[in-house]
Amino acid sequence: MPEVFDAVQYDKIMPTVYFIVLAPVLGMIMSYFISVITLHVAKNSNPSRVDRIFRRLQLLSSAAYSLGHGGNDAQKVMGIIAAAMISQHVIADMHELPGWVPLACYSAIALGTMIGGWKIVKTMGQKVTKLTPFEGFSAETAGALTLFGAQHFKIPVSTTHTITGSIVGVGLTKRISAVRWGVTLQLVWAWVLTIPISAALAGLFLYILEAVL
Repeated sequence: MPEVFDAVQYDKIMPTVYFIVLAPVLGMIMSYFISVITLHVAKNSNPSRVDRIFRRLQLLSSAAYSLGHGGNDAQKVMGIIAAAMISQHVIADMHELPGWVPLACYSAIALGTMIGGWKIVKTMGQKVTKLTPFEGFSAETAGALTLFGAQHFKIPVSTTHTITGSIVGVGLTKRISAVRWGVTLQLVWAWVLTIPISAALAGLFLYILEAVL
């Protein structure tokens, strides 16, 4: 392997690469079984009552998923900021990270979702498959459990990929054609291309900055 790649700690990188695939698959499997269980529990109930109950339960499931989202995505940015502060000798190690850093990261994610995230919300909620309240509850619960597990094992995953897999799992409980596979395939391509394109752009910008400075 060329020396230029020696600085990369592959034992740290590879679990993240594995979970690009594993996180949405785990979310899909869990959401499928949660959906089957909730369908079985509610099969003899009045549909409007079931809808009303799961609308309320979605407050809990969406809150849990949001907590997992922030706990995973915000910590990625916190790590980058911490690394920059350590490299500039602002702090000695991760344990000295100032309190404003997590506050800023969590706030930025929340504001970004509120202000500019509605296109993604629409894609997840309507374009992959049509979700009812109980299906939304199942997908969010599965997504939250997957994110909590990844966070426990200190593995950064994509929350968007995870919830996509969870939504696909819910759609599969109805029928395979209930999932819009064209939209899902576009998301898969995004998963595959994100890391190499980001790496290539980062290397290019570093090369340009080193040449200029």
